[in-house]
Amino acid sequence: MAVEITGRYLGQKKCELRHGPSGALLTTAAPVDNQGDGSSFSPTDLAAASLASCMLTTMAILAERDGIDLHGSHFRV
Repeated sequence: MAVEITGRYLGQKKCELRHGPSGALLTTAAPVDNQGDGSSFSPTDLAAASLASCMLTTMAILAERDGIDLHGSHFRV
């Protein structure tokens, strides 16, 4: 099943992203070193966090299958 994520530019180097199935919103902002205000996750922050979150989620799926509790596991990117 495909998941649709939509986005719109808000101005001032900020975007609003909407997760179609849940309606959850996420705002991105350009970092200070790219002429933004750094007020939220930057697109590159999300790329790094996405990879780390994917890895931890995959580990949790396998751990749950094998009866291992990963609650409290964390990452730092």
